Amino acid sequence: MNGGYFFYDSKHAVFPEELANLYRFTRWGKSRSIEDIARMLEGTSMCFSVRHENHLVAFCRMLTDFVYRASLWDIMVHPDHQGKKVGTSLLDYALGHPSIKNIPLIITYTSELGPFLAPHGFAPREGAMMLMRRPIEYS
Repeated sequence: MNGGYFFYDSKHAVFPEELANLYRFTRWGKSRSIEDIARMLEGTSMCFSVRHENHLVAFCRMLTDFVYRASLWDIMVHPDHQGKKVGTSLLDYALGHPSIKNIPLIITYTSELGPFLAPHGFAPREGAMMLMRRPIEYS
């Protein structure tokens, strides 16, 4: 895929203000502040992003030890670029990255992206893990 799309594997290629713009199109990330997004970027192992005409149009991130486990978070594609294989190309780029591709277990939590993630090898695993968390309100 090209079509004027450029892929990046660095958190330094993303600015909190433009990432806040992508979060506003999600159900779960609308209330994230620029300050918290900046702190999140600092603590994230790897960020993957896509730019088109110098605008951030897609993003995902991973938390990982780079050996045994990784978790995939915040998969987002700007609505103007959905349906153009941008998200698929972003995931292919992230999962095939030399720092990620040999990690044996990559998990993610989603209530919306199951069909999108399935072709990338993600499948529900009932009974494999119980997710417990403190109650948090998302706007």
